[in-house]
Amino acid sequence: MAGGNREAGRSVTDKLLSVLTAFESEKRPLALTEIATIADVPVSTAHRLVGELTEWQFISRTANGRYQLGLRVWEMAQNVGRQLRDTAKPFVQDVFSLTRETSHIAIRDGDEVIYIERVFDTRRVPQSAQVGGRLPMHTTAVGKVILAFEEPWVRGAYLDLELLPSTPRSITRPRALAADLDRTKARGFAVTHGEQNPDTCSIAVPVFHTGRIGAALGVVLPLERSGTLAKHVPVLKAVSARIEEATRSIPLETLLKAHQDPDAAHGS
Repeated sequence: MAGGNREAGRSVTDKLLSVLTAFESEKRPLALTEIATIADVPVSTAHRLVGELTEWQFISRTANGRYQLGLRVWEMAQNVGRQLRDTAKPFVQDVFSLTRETSHIAIRDGDEVIYIERVFDTRRVPQSAQVGGRLPMHTTAVGKVILAFEEPWVRGAYLDLELLPSTPRSITRPRALAADLDRTKARGFAVTHGEQNPDTCSIAVPVFHTGRIGAALGVVLPLERSGTLAKHVPVLKAVSARIEEATRSIPLETLLKAHQDPDAAHGS
């Protein structure tokens, strides 16, 4: 039986979160037995917890009896970084208006970047992540520029990780990535050339907050136009400075945390 070895001693919260996060590894509706296996709990426990999560609308049941994440998860996720997103949204729109390229802002969460806001070009470059999506730091321009300006221990810890490739062009050797981060910090912006998506390139600048790296602002282009990346640096740096000024009075921790706004789930 799934979970037989771990059932004893596990808290209810641990089991509940294991059931809920089972959907992170599988991007499809799951059968109850699959949830039990991934969460490492007995089927009877999975049945009880899935039932409770369904009542709370964190999980929903499909027509064929499988389960998927419910709308309430999406609604709550909209509150993550809400203050930064609301503040930065018009500035990201400015970047798009001035460059006519897909524009976005992202923050670091652990060893990944989360995209807080994005404005798409009508030509729609191949998309690697949507708003709320996560990507590795070493394969994205926003991730590399954040890493370059982070505290040394953060950079060191990341370089000690296994750097998995997203494409054949991804930088996966720690020494090569360290050299790239040094260049990024010296020139004030990061670039990628087919490192996350083989058909795109990107450029990003840091967004500081009271002297600390808070986010990254960037644009994405089709790879065949990589020669035009550098021309967007002045716009990105100018808008980054405006975001820094607009958020100066807001503590960084407050700016990035999830806000428990009771009206947010109703589309305010």
